[in-house]
Amino acid sequence: MGNVLRGKNIIVGICGGIAAYKTPQLVRLLKKNGANVRVAVTDGGARFVSELALATVSGERVYRSIFPPVDTTGTDYTRHISLGEWADAFVIAPATANTLAKLSAGLCDDMLTALFIALRPGKPVLIFPAMDGQMFLSPSVQRNIAILTAQGCSIISPESGELASGLSGLGRMPEPESIVSSLEETLHSSPESSPLHGKSIVVTAGPTREKIDGVRFISNYSSGKMGFAIARAAAKRGALVTLVTGPVHLETPPGVTRLDVESAMEMHNASQSFFKGCTIFVGAAAVSDYRPAAPYEGKMKKDDQEIELTLIKNPDILAEFGMQKAPGQLAVGFALETQTGLDNARKKLNTKNLDLIAFNFFDRKTSGFEVDTNILTLIDKDGVTTELPQLPKDSAAERLLDAIEKLYVKAGY
Repeated sequence: MGNVLRGKNIIVGICGGIAAYKTPQLVRLLKKNGANVRVAVTDGGARFVSELALATVSGERVYRSIFPPVDTTGTDYTRHISLGEWADAFVIAPATANTLAKLSAGLCDDMLTALFIALRPGKPVLIFPAMDGQMFLSPSVQRNIAILTAQGCSIISPESGELASGLSGLGRMPEPESIVSSLEETLHSSPESSPLHGKSIVVTAGPTREKIDGVRFISNYSSGKMGFAIARAAAKRGALVTLVTGPVHLETPPGVTRLDVESAMEMHNASQSFFKGCTIFVGAAAVSDYRPAAPYEGKMKKDDQEIELTLIKNPDILAEFGMQKAPGQLAVGFALETQTGLDNARKKLNTKNLDLIAFNFFDRKTSGFEVDTNILTLIDKDGVTTELPQLPKDSAAERLLDAIEKLYVKAGY
């Protein structure tokens, strides 16, 4: 990789968490690798690590308040603007729940948050949340992370281990060496360097609705969040992404072409048109297996009689692609189960001629439909199994795309 940090201008943002005590070492490592470092610390961050220590290891003044002293000779009163132009990357470690909320809302009441907004477009932002695991997984924090991810920030999930509270679990900030490695990888890589750059990727997402009559339908609990996360991650890698989605309430990821459908047959017809031209097909939609044979026109009236519905099978979109894919194409699917089902996932992998399948367990709390996190087990066509921890769906999507890239390169395409 070489020393990609040499000569780079890095802003390190430090928030008020106990992990802030590690940041002088982080700054020292960046300087050792030839980077120019400026530090911005929140009021909370300054309670955990002294500005004197940070100024000593960085060799520069530390920025805290957006309002500099007015009686200081030579004061740069728009320092947040000049630093925003100066920086090649912005690392925020540790990032607290409070600062994540400010960043996602566009608030800037200190130097760290002002620098985030003033940073020039296209410059990478790496955010390392560190907090209690349940705080990290709370809906409000996950919502803010999703917003920041959609804006192009890289959110690096915390690690598991002993926490300051005395508990053990998710929430630890990675060690400074790991943070430096993440920054090096980010600066070294770009969308152009991804094997998926310029490749056509089709992703199906969300549920389908199968009409019983004009106002009733059969469906499922899929929110589409996983499929949208995959589409977003693929677009960030420079892929040409088409997202075929059932009825969901989600915004289209940047750079993604979206096609909205309702029924399984509509999703089948829309997807089929891309079978020959796409490089990778990811079937993340929860497609209804059956549909009513003869939907009632208008609204079916209620009476005292029982009714019977005759259901017929819907086409298996992913299996169709898997059976007709050509060399140079990859098929990726999901296997959702309500209990242990790795054997069933392996069966689907083989019978549908897939290259990779992601098994996930549905509990409506940590994994599967509607929730913001997922626990995936990836199985490839060679039988290699990779178990992922509980992750936000955007992070899980990145790990899935990493596995797809490896398969693509391994196949020599």
